Amino acid sequence: MPKLEATSIQSLYIEHHNWLLGWLRRRLGNIDHAADIAQDTFVRVLLKSAIEVIEEPRAYLTVIAKGLVANAHRRDALERTYLETLALVPEALAPSQEYRAMLLETLFEIDAMLDRLPAKARSTFLLSQLEGLTYAEIAERLDISVRTVKRHMVLGFEQCLMFSLP
Repeated sequence: MPKLEATSIQSLYIEHHNWLLGWLRRRLGNIDHAADIAQDTFVRVLLKSAIEVIEEPRAYLTVIAKGLVANAHRRDALERTYLETLALVPEALAPSQEYRAMLLETLFEIDAMLDRLPAKARSTFLLSQLEGLTYAEIAERLDISVRTVKRHMVLGFEQCLMFSLP
């Protein structure tokens, strides 16, 4: 299926950008944040490889924008939690600003990687890696078999391997 032509994307942008920006501004309450997400939405449209015709452009743009808003909220929550945790570290032991930024970016990448796992696999992996639960304890807590825990762990480790490869 051929890609949308540049003129079609340009028309989509001209006809719907202001509407999307207003929709996002009302939803987010922040014009700058809304503008960023509106632009990211159109970048996603540009990067799609298999779109020929968009039957319902506003619905299509809304779906993309909602996903970007959800990602932004998750990133903001992750950053807040990171900064709150960092505030507990004595100043003498606190990492440099540059190192903090690198750590935060790594946290965002790990979050995105884990988000690609099915919910049960993600929960299983986190219970094992963050809480140190045994496979039997995870099976009991999630009401699944130990064999299922092992399958979920394999998925988690596969994601980690894909994440770590260049």
